[in-house]
Amino acid sequence: MRFTEEQTALRDSLRRMTNEQIKPIAGEVDDNDRFPVEWKKLFGEMGLLQMWVPEEYGGPGGDLVSVCIAKEETARGSLAASTLVCNNSIGLILPVMHFGTEAQKEKYLRLSASGQVVAAVAMTEPQAGSDVAGMKTRAVRQADGSYVVNGMKNWITWGEVADYVLLFAKTGDGPAHENISAFLVDTKTPGFRVGRKERKMGRNGAPNNELYFENMVLPSDALVGEEGKGFTACMRILDLNRPTIGASALGLAQEAFELSVAYCKERKAFGKSIGQFQGMQFKLADMAMKLEAARQMLYGICEEIDAGDYSRLQTIASMSKCYVTDVAMEVTTEAVQIFGGNGYSKEYPLERMMRDAKVLQIIEGTNEIHRMVIGRNLVR
Repeated sequence: MRFTEEQTALRDSLRRMTNEQIKPIAGEVDDNDRFPVEWKKLFGEMGLLQMWVPEEYGGPGGDLVSVCIAKEETARGSLAASTLVCNNSIGLILPVMHFGTEAQKEKYLRLSASGQVVAAVAMTEPQAGSDVAGMKTRAVRQADGSYVVNGMKNWITWGEVADYVLLFAKTGDGPAHENISAFLVDTKTPGFRVGRKERKMGRNGAPNNELYFENMVLPSDALVGEEGKGFTACMRILDLNRPTIGASALGLAQEAFELSVAYCKERKAFGKSIGQFQGMQFKLADMAMKLEAARQMLYGICEEIDAGDYSRLQTIASMSKCYVTDVAMEVTTEAVQIFGGNGYSKEYPLERMMRDAKVLQIIEGTNEIHRMVIGRNLVR
């Protein structure tokens, strides 16, 4: 697809910002696994945290294509940065836009538009990852309409720094699509507690934590959408967000590819640049073809969703997440191989890119699950 002039300008400005503000400290953020507070401030000022907030609520009014441009360009510098960009979309903006009351929209969308809050999604539990229906956390409605919540979540991205958490909990027994509800939780609420921080292979700088809810009382207006309909809401929100995971993967892979091309031109062996060897040319050709196919797929799907056509939403969302993240793993692995020993060294960014690419095949539903979704829809 062709970007509009506005989208092209966004891409160019973000590429400059990534080169100047993200790449210089990306290695240090990874080494120390620290939350980059300077990026949070920068992204809020640039309107990147709140890109999907409609203009009527004080936001930039971005669309899926623009969000994916932002994710792709910042991922060229750091996956942690790309994860932070538009992070409020899935945890605050999209659920309120699609399922919130007008009062919730006024409160939370305008709050998001300030660019000063970070939101997290509390869905995963030790025995409920891809199997969302297996969650144990419960919210029991009281006579006054409030809810008492008990349970725990784990692997929650931004858990220790979030201002608000979109919590999914069971509010009844029976089928998941009738008994899981969604709540917006202020992390200052008594009974909310942050637990252990995960030590991870990659995506350092984007903390993942255990979260505990111990007799936590939520008011009735914390409920997002209808009681018992949170599972349906969850699936729609994830489908709308999944192409953005592909966008992060695309930026990561594109940067690894471009570094590989430059290295093949510069690195000498047996009296000539290694790019003159057919074996290296074949590697670069395969990487380039996969990236081109991934880019055309991703942005074509984004364009279809932005046009309001949701008839194939679940299938194409899974395709965009699954295929592009697989390409990113393949491209970054080949990039490490092209760099040889240097690719395995922390003096170069390739080993970090390869580690980061792996998690994108796992989060937001493993790629095995997405293949099941695609296949099931094809034969339904």
